[in-house]
Amino acid sequence: MKNILLIGAGRSASTLIKYLLDKSFSENWKLTVADLSAELASQKTGKHENARAIAFDINNAGQLKNEIAKVDLVISMLPATMHLSVAQECLVQKKNMVTASYVSKQMKELDAEAKRMGVIFLNEIGLDPGIDHLSAMKVIDEVHEQGGKVITFKSYCGGLVAPESNDNPWGYKFTWNPRAVVMAGQGGDAAGIAAQYMENGKVKYIPYTRLFSSLETVSVGGLGKFDAYANRDSLSYINVYGLKDVQNMYRGTLRASGFCKAWNALIQLGITDDSFKILNPKNLSYADFIEAFTPSSKSKIGLKKRIAIFLREKENSPVIKKLDWLGIFKSQKIGLQNVSPAEILLDLLMKKWSLKSKDKDMVVMQHEFEYILPKQPKKVKGITSSLVVIGDDQVNTAMSKTVGLPLGIATKLILNGRIALTGVQVPTAKEIYIPVLAELDNLGIRFIEKHKG
Repeated sequence: MKNILLIGAGRSASTLIKYLLDKSFSENWKLTVADLSAELASQKTGKHENARAIAFDINNAGQLKNEIAKVDLVISMLPATMHLSVAQECLVQKKNMVTASYVSKQMKELDAEAKRMGVIFLNEIGLDPGIDHLSAMKVIDEVHEQGGKVITFKSYCGGLVAPESNDNPWGYKFTWNPRAVVMAGQGGDAAGIAAQYMENGKVKYIPYTRLFSSLETVSVGGLGKFDAYANRDSLSYINVYGLKDVQNMYRGTLRASGFCKAWNALIQLGITDDSFKILNPKNLSYADFIEAFTPSSKSKIGLKKRIAIFLREKENSPVIKKLDWLGIFKSQKIGLQNVSPAEILLDLLMKKWSLKSKDKDMVVMQHEFEYILPKQPKKVKGITSSLVVIGDDQVNTAMSKTVGLPLGIATKLILNGRIALTGVQVPTAKEIYIPVLAELDNLGIRFIEKHKG
């Protein structure tokens, strides 16, 4: 009997929990689902005989110690900043750990000790990061095994709304952490850079003020064209993926065509700012709020037209129509206290961009490779590798599937001894990506590759 502790029963954990419980009989597992809300944990586990649901406080060191002592492996679905205390206790007790989060500096520092203890802390095994690593390394290794050189690698991913549920002018609804969507591109490195990437062998930087106007257009078969804005740090993946010959390295986030131009308007207005609090917002209407960010004018023309002039848009342009649809020109009271501009915007977007009961979400991921082979050094070949996943319903969402299934499969491989790596790892090794991609394919999560040249 192997015992698993899963900490955090949020929306992204739904498919993961189902996978673990479905496998629990054949794999001889017992699963403990721990969450701050015992009710939520119970909802996710139901009355399954191999499951236990408990109320759990990550700040309770005694409870953390006791629960980890009972299991063979810990899956942390906590916010990224909370993984460290779990990892440290796993080290003390020599227990394996799996997360979907990026490897933090503090997590990296545990690598030597984890290797000494003979345990693996497998991070970045969700969607992005996660499936992106698995699928990218498959193609990169295949090129390298032919003696080839990858000279361009571009990777794009977006959590979007399925076409049949796309019923608003933004072409977007929240399918994951809403606050992260509003804060995208902010809080960059020490220099305040929102994104950095490589183009024609040269490093390029994008500040936050230009992030949503410095776009690429990405065509995905069967779905049309999308906007893509650059992710924070594409350069670090050059070493992660072993791309020493790469000339173009770009990782981006996908949004519906036209989304980014309208989002950039919100940035230019200043209402994505989270650094200060608005005075007496409860007494303000949305129109009052926007007025406060609009340059003074002696003209008596309406607010919407003045915003259009400020943004250098026509009053009936797609950008202004998107802003109008949000309701920011209306006299409706905000009704919040002690909030920043970004928090007011987030509250509004939660009302406008939430998935309806019958809506389905969609995950789109696409990699674009260019490479040369030693026998034809002047001929550039290309591969486009694309993934599209549509959610089933509000529980089994595309996001929940693509985050949770890689975690569940990796958990099974570790418990069965099929992953022998130790230390702090990400899923770029063949012993991880080959079996995980194979099972994902069997579960209907598969990439379609198109070759050219």
